[in-house]
Amino acid sequence: MTLPRPKFLFVPVSSAEGMGEYMRSLIVANEVKQRWPDADIRFILSRHAPYAATCPYPAVLLDDTPTKNIKAVNDFMSFHLPDVVIFDASGRRSQLVHAKKLGAKVIFISQHKRKRSRGMKVLRARVTDSHWVVQPQFAIGDIGWLERLKLRLIDKAEPEIIGPIFVNPSETRQARLLEQYSLTKGGYILLNAGSGGHQNHNGYVVEVFAQAAVSIFATTAIPCVIVYGPSYPGEVYTSEGVTAITSLNHASMIDLLDASKMAILSGGDTLLQAIALKKQTLSIAVARDQFFRVKMCKEKGLTSSCQPNAQQITDSLVKMIDGHNSESLQVALANCSCKNGLDMGMSIMSDLLNEPLPLKS
Repeated sequence: MTLPRPKFLFVPVSSAEGMGEYMRSLIVANEVKQRWPDADIRFILSRHAPYAATCPYPAVLLDDTPTKNIKAVNDFMSFHLPDVVIFDASGRRSQLVHAKKLGAKVIFISQHKRKRSRGMKVLRARVTDSHWVVQPQFAIGDIGWLERLKLRLIDKAEPEIIGPIFVNPSETRQARLLEQYSLTKGGYILLNAGSGGHQNHNGYVVEVFAQAAVSIFATTAIPCVIVYGPSYPGEVYTSEGVTAITSLNHASMIDLLDASKMAILSGGDTLLQAIALKKQTLSIAVARDQFFRVKMCKEKGLTSSCQPNAQQITDSLVKMIDGHNSESLQVALANCSCKNGLDMGMSIMSDLLNEPLPLKS
């Protein structure tokens, strides 16, 4: 079967704070567009999300995250009749059921144990054609024997661990980016606290990262680049030795990460992308769902970590630069099997559509 113009509908979790699910869906959508240039791609988003107005694809904007707008999402699916619906950490069971009744292939994406368990509940699993886990095996572990038995009884496959999803670095893009910001490959420290919207009792965590950038340059004379993120509402400040960037698209972020000497990151998706790129990192959990991920990555020797405190960040980074833990980090990263899961995701989509996977255009 060859669909003349396959319809893909992306329904990520979307809110005013985080943006990881949206960014992942956008990466997949862009890859779909390269593989199937005639594809009709749509999104359903919260209008309050900072990226809602800049989504490059037609988007239905709702007053809240799509998971809480059951009827609106179902009504649009009935109108649009998509061939594939991708629920990225989102969706009520009734929404998945409705998509399946309309004849769509249903993909559910989970990024931690709680979401994975939710996706394996019997009534949800029955209407899910493919469940992607966008974590490496070491960060999430195996499913339990009871969950495995339930899936077997309803003749459903176990979730597929495909790993983090990201755009691979490009030498051409990277060279242009380094020239734009007057940077040298391997000659700067990259700092990013995710979307920039995460707060603790002291305020926005990205402001602590910014303080650390100033301190790191003063201590080491190594230039720093901090990407604040689109959800940060404050002003962006530059200082001697610190390049401040309001936000970057995903491809540019990956290119800067790949070209950095080391990176100081939150415990979100970018940390796993850095590990797949074999980049040494200092990681700081800035949200509840990040503590376990940072802990597991640290236990495997794939990152160092510290608290969101400017002095602690500086001290920890200096130890890494001086060689403390650096050699063991590099060995662990070299031996880690974590890789980009984008190609695997495309192969699964091709199987669901029952047609060969087109090469990139």
